[in-house]
Amino acid sequence: MTYQFDFASVLDYAPLLLHGAWITLVLSFWATVVGFVMGTACAVARTSGPKWLQMLVGAYVEIIRNTPLLIQAYFLIFGLASVGVRMPIMVGAVIALVVNIGSYTTEVMRAGIESIRTGQLEAADCLGLSRTQTFLHVVLRPAMERVYPSLSSLFILLMLGSSVLSAVGVEELFGTSNQVQSATYRNFEVFIVLGAIYLGLTLVLRVGFWALGQVIFPRRRKLGTAL
Repeated sequence: MTYQFDFASVLDYAPLLLHGAWITLVLSFWATVVGFVMGTACAVARTSGPKWLQMLVGAYVEIIRNTPLLIQAYFLIFGLASVGVRMPIMVGAVIALVVNIGSYTTEVMRAGIESIRTGQLEAADCLGLSRTQTFLHVVLRPAMERVYPSLSSLFILLMLGSSVLSAVGVEELFGTSNQVQSATYRNFEVFIVLGAIYLGLTLVLRVGFWALGQVIFPRRRKLGTAL
């Protein structure tokens, strides 16, 4: 049995697929930015906050990391709607991604913060640095530098994982591919093209994070430890 490939009919829908890829990147961008800020704040709270706040953040991390992203998205978009709290699907999708990636970022940043040695804090105190200066320059920046490769991989996985949001009606890349399959009946070719696009997006993001690391962490570049 021979299979006749027909990529031409699939490529006729290239604008639709590219639009889906753009939506995927937009979702991933906002989720990465807001999720990083949220995760960093939670990491600080979990390492140096009051006991009740540490327990609250710990509960958030455990609940989110041990439940599927799809369930979280369903809860935000459809579950809350059943009790009168409605939001646009795109807004719910971004919130679901932020909440999800924020929990993982919390643990990664917590590991980075806890890797800072006490001697460095004592040295900062001897130099007369304020608590804010010590946190920003002695704790946060070195912590970010140490976990930057892990964060980069985490955010790339976020982009790939956003494909599950097609199940709640988000017209991202995987969601638009369903339309192409329905119109062309060329499922095999669609999945090949889809895989190629995801691979291209991943490579673009890896280069982007590498370039960003070169700019914000020049010491890694000088030591030859950059991504």
